Amino acid sequence: MAARYAPCAVVVLCGPGNNGGDGFIAAQALAEAGWSVSLALEGELAALKGDAALAAATWTGPVVKLEPVVLASADLIIDAVFGAGLSKPLSGLAADTLRAAEASGKPIVAVDLPSGLSGDLGRPLDFAPRCALTVTFHRKKPAHVLEPGHGLCGEVVVVDIGLTTTPTKLFENGPRLWAGRFPWPTAASHKHARGRLVVVSGEMWSTGAARLAARAGLRIGAGLVTMLSPPDALLVNAANLEAVMVRPFDTDVELEDAATEADAVIIGPAAGVNEATVSNLFALARTGAAIVIDADALTSFRDDPEELFSVLDRDDVLTPHPGEFERIFPGVLKAAPERIAAVRRAAARAHAVVLLKGSDTVIAAPDGRCCVNTNGSPWLATAGSGDVLAGFIGGLVAQGMDSFDAACAGVWIHARAGGLHGPGLIAEDLPGLAPSVLRELLALA
Repeated sequence: MAARYAPCAVVVLCGPGNNGGDGFIAAQALAEAGWSVSLALEGELAALKGDAALAAATWTGPVVKLEPVVLASADLIIDAVFGAGLSKPLSGLAADTLRAAEASGKPIVAVDLPSGLSGDLGRPLDFAPRCALTVTFHRKKPAHVLEPGHGLCGEVVVVDIGLTTTPTKLFENGPRLWAGRFPWPTAASHKHARGRLVVVSGEMWSTGAARLAARAGLRIGAGLVTMLSPPDALLVNAANLEAVMVRPFDTDVELEDAATEADAVIIGPAAGVNEATVSNLFALARTGAAIVIDADALTSFRDDPEELFSVLDRDDVLTPHPGEFERIFPGVLKAAPERIAAVRRAAARAHAVVLLKGSDTVIAAPDGRCCVNTNGSPWLATAGSGDVLAGFIGGLVAQGMDSFDAACAGVWIHARAGGLHGPGLIAEDLPGLAPSVLRELLALA
């Protein structure tokens, strides 16, 4: 707090447990640093026990009742009422005071989590105040990265308090997770060595989505990108592509033959929801290439998802939005306590990487690895954005990147590109923004 705010009048709101104990210690530290500090407690001081009582003994100032009136003199508010252990909604004066704190418009700093926010579920049990800063300990909790909790926490600072670090398979997405394995070319690289990506086009009247994916795959570094196109769409694709090659196919057998040398393939963007798409996906599975399955290729299996799962392996990537997720994993999202559990269950069921798109995109591998993306941009809410994401992922997989890493990197790069452009973004802009993001990543290598 001292690094972010000038000394001012602070009101510390303390609860009856260890979260409140942290509030007492923060209050004393600020007072000793010359800040004007007042402290309000829910319950009686004499009722505090254990570590909370020991912490309260460090506070040398007065303690008043926690109620909305205590906020009148505050320039800054510390929410140390309840932490991650809360199991029921806020009520009584605690709820009234925290609602008044948010309504005041004054900055709120939360200890561990905004009170009322479930640490595991990532959403308020009823109400939780929107904070400017959240200080948590040891490592982040799901609520710090899943929406709407992520948005309620504001800036999140993780403080090391000396706890032993235990292995985890749950991560926050970012370059530190995968940058060391990014497939940069070397002096000896040539286009064939940089990966061969195939993208399957839809019919003549719905070809744009596949072209977006193809351009994205090329921009992310795939050495050779080929658009396999139904004959009636061949001319429109050829007229609108330059470095991307175009080849025709008429049957699933021809598709299999044309894709046999591919390292990765993308099927789904405007492919059509029909039996032909089902047959085409089976044909691609027979090639042994890693498959990125999006959009129509997912929905085509809504009546028999197990048929899709039967031909997948750990290198394949499914990229549904929530509606498509429900079609191929019916009931999983509703039954799960939060998105992390749902996507992990889906990945285990599909035996493939599953990416659930959203403002807090979650990616899971069948071995239990999972990460949550937190750099999402609202400007990505535009038609064709997901097709570009499929292209980024497919392009990275084609270059030999592990499919889970490629999905994580593709999501982060996609969001970073959207944030760089900002207002007015359309999907066609995204492939051209990739080089700026790649230059940033190369500087970290």
